[in-house]
This record gives sequence, structure tokens and C-alpha cells, in this order.
Amino acid sequence: MNNLNSQHSDSTINSEIDFAFDKQHIWHPYTSMSQAAKVTGVHSADGCELTLSDGQVVVDGTSSWWACIHGYNRPEIIDAMQHQLTTLSHVMFGGITHAPAINLCKRLVDMTSPNLTKVFLADSGSIAVEVAMKMAMQYWQGKNQPLKQQLLTVKRGYHGDTFAAMSVCDPDNGMHTMFGNAVTEQLFAPAPLSGFNQALVDGDTDALEAILKANHQHIAALIIEPIMQAAGGMHFYSADYLVALRALCDKYQVLLILDEIATGFGRIGKLFAYEYANIEADILCLGKALTGGYISLAATICSDEVAQGISDSPAGVFMHGPTFMGNPLACAAADASLAILQTGKWQQQVSDIESQMTLELAEAIHYQHVKDVRVLGTVGVIEMDSAINTGALQQAFIQLGVWIRPFGNVIYITPPYTINAAQLTKLTTAMKTIAADMTQEQSSADTFSNG
Repeated sequence: MNNLNSQHSDSTINSEIDFAFDKQHIWHPYTSMSQAAKVTGVHSADGCELTLSDGQVVVDGTSSWWACIHGYNRPEIIDAMQHQLTTLSHVMFGGITHAPAINLCKRLVDMTSPNLTKVFLADSGSIAVEVAMKMAMQYWQGKNQPLKQQLLTVKRGYHGDTFAAMSVCDPDNGMHTMFGNAVTEQLFAPAPLSGFNQALVDGDTDALEAILKANHQHIAALIIEPIMQAAGGMHFYSADYLVALRALCDKYQVLLILDEIATGFGRIGKLFAYEYANIEADILCLGKALTGGYISLAATICSDEVAQGISDSPAGVFMHGPTFMGNPLACAAADASLAILQTGKWQQQVSDIESQMTLELAEAIHYQHVKDVRVLGTVGVIEMDSAINTGALQQAFIQLGVWIRPFGNVIYITPPYTINAAQLTKLTTAMKTIAADMTQEQSSADTFSNG
């Protein structure tokens, strides 16, 4: 891997980024403009490493928010995008089609469960969720049940930042609680209690079924992140819970939307998380890793039944159509990314990462202020017993030669599948170092406060 581009000195790299302008004028995710958090400049990326603007090279533990599953500077994806850029970079999708979209959708139909046959290409994960919600509502209009317009979900969930997506995010501790009555009121059941690889806990779905029984005439769909609630604290839950949800949706005539934007494409050990439960969704949302992280694209895939219901609705057509829908450049990147997945190498890569993280993170459970340590697929988590200062810890991780962005009370990594053993050890060692330091700091604070 290249540490630095040979024609750049450290000072030249650093001068490329105008940090003062950035601080004054540019929003970053979930930040304040009046009290801007420190940002880190990145000059380039290759493999599983980021070269920072000061010349330091760090191992990337986040895959750029789960997306860069094949690592950076992947020739197959770059070549596909470069070829597409000189052929057809964008054309409106209304009334026009093209090979990149068709090739991608063929792969998606082939890779997902047999009932999912109709693909809607969207701009981002949040929009994929919005599309799924609209599909569900229009479906029931086509079934002459126009009152079915509410969504049911579980607490601790996260489905995106746009307004409809916000409405099905956690209503108590989620990041969108300040929008109040501007967000549509939806129905929420308790989060799953049954742990991964455990049988369904007695009564775990009772409250959810009670809501369905009382409100199914108004519920269009149930939406959930299968197996793992990501922003809800990296909580893994039982596949039996998903099996029970599928049965309840069938019993009360409610569609099941599975949000696999974070979990899809092998991230947690199966190509799609619903495979742990051997169920099928009525509507499936995909994003993040779809293009290998190279450009924004998402997809919402539904069954023939859902598509027919939408066609039978008063509108007669599905009422959504983004300007950049089916962008050929993004489709070409996604097609190349999925082609890499379909070689099957990801299965061994993910298995090796899971085994190594399980072994190397295990000792952290004995640290005083560590609440839990868990691993599934390429997701490794150290959960602390109190909140974490994300900004401060990001800088501490950089000093250890890694890029890790914790949140809430969890330190977690989701590395690219192509990471090597030494790079992964660097990540897990940094996680344990920070967790141990936090334990020592907390113990010192406890001693002082009790003194």
C-alpha cells in the first residue's frame, strides 16, 4: 500500500485543506457551526488505510460508515466508473433505460430472496426507506384499504434522517426527538430482548402483537433492521424474533419492510441478515455497501404482489421519481461491487475477521467499566457502561494509528472485508487500549468523588 503520494511533501498535503474555511462554512454530520468539532483532513485512501493531511497513515475501522466493504482504490470499481464516465455519466431515467441499470438490477434480483423481483433505484438509504413506506401505503390503496397508512416498528431503531424515515426512528433516545409534531406519529413496540443465537424469550413479541391486534386496520407495514440495530447501540437480536414478526405480519395483514442498509451485502456474516431467519420481506431496503462505498446509490426491492397493489391504486403508478434515479455512473460502480461479492471470497474474509475479532476483543470483558463485548460478522463492539466523548476519542484513536468513530456508549469497528490480520490487530488493540484507559479514568474519578 502507498503511504504517501511521492510527489507530495507532508507540508504540501497539509496545505491542500483549508481548515479555517471548513470550520467557518461547512456543515459536517451532527455538528454545531458555532462550536465546531475538530475535523481530520484526509488526503488519500488505499486498501484499508487513510493518508491524513499531515502525512500520517491510519487503518480505517469504519469502512466509511459501513460502505467501503472492498477497501479503497479498488481497480475493478474504478475501471467500471471510468469507462462509464466517458460513455454515459447521467441521463434521466424517465422514459429511458440503459445497460448499467439493467445489469445492476439483474444482480439484485438474483442475489435477494426469490419473491423480490421489482427494483426501485434511489439516491440514498434514507430515500430507500421513504420509498418503501410509500410503496406500502400505495399497496393498500390498491387493495381498497386506504386507511392503512401508519407504520409499526420497534424502539432503538434507526432508518434515516429524512422526515418519513425519522418517524420510525427511536422516539425516546433517537437523534430526531426535537422535531416533535412535525414528524408523523407512528406506532412503537419494545425493542427485542432475545439475544442473538438464543431462542425467543417468552413474551418478547406480546406487546408488538397487542399493537397489531388493536391497530392492524390502520397499519400499512412493520419496518425493522434485521438481526442488528445499528445506531441503537449495535444490538444483535434473535433470528427467532424475525420469524415471529413475519408470522405476525401475515396474521394481521401487514407488510414487512426489512431495512438492510447497514446489514446487507455480507456485513454481519450472511449476504443478507434475513437469511439468519430464513424469511422473506415484502419490501427490502439496500444502500451503503451497494456501490462498495464509491458513490451514493440505494435500492428498494418489492414483491410482485406489492407492485401489483401499487398498480391497482388510484394513481395507477408509483408516485416517486428522483432526478438522479438510475444514475449510470452509480449503477456501474454497484454492478462492479456486486460482481466482486459474487466471486464468493467475502465469505472467507468475513469469517476470518469474525474469528480474529472474537479472539482479540475477548479480554476486554474483564475491564471494570466494560458492559459487554460482542462480535458478529465484521462488526466488533466494546460497550461501555457510560457515555463516550466521541470527539475526544476520535483524536485518541488517531494517535494510536487508527480511524475509529465511537458513539453513545459503544466503541465499534466495521472494517473493510479486505483488511489483513496485522491491520485488524491494530484496530482491536486500539479499542482495548481506549477501553482500558476509560476504565482507569473512570476509576480515578470514582475514587476522587468518594474521597
